[in-house]
Amino acid sequence: MTPLIRRATRAMLSANFEHCMANPKFDPLPLVRLFNPMGRAVWLITELYADGDTLFGLADLGFGCPELGICSLREIEAIRLPMGLTIECDLGFSTRHRLSVWAEASRLAGSIPDAALLLDRLTREDPSAIRLSPR
Repeated sequence: MTPLIRRATRAMLSANFEHCMANPKFDPLPLVRLFNPMGRAVWLITELYADGDTLFGLADLGFGCPELGICSLREIEAIRLPMGLTIECDLGFSTRHRLSVWAEASRLAGSIPDAALLLDRLTREDPSAIRLSPR
């Protein structure tokens, strides 16, 4: 079975974890987007803890309440969907928005997919609109 997150990406996620431990104010870019191909669940991952299993990022299980937190890579890899499908990694994902911007946009929009549309529209209309106003 192919790993959900590639080795090179795991190394970058681990480096983000180390950087966050050294500098708690570090606001990384999400490096990985995991998603349910049959639903609205999405994870934007920024860090991989030293245990090789614990991920940190923004999780949205599709119920309208995206939240920052940790999750288990092994548990996500173990999810089995109908028709033999599994959670997938978006290999084309990239972003110029920091995790805090994604979290705020997701809170405002109600989901990560809706936040993606909001951020895309904002940056197309005003390319400097990378930061949302703090609450």
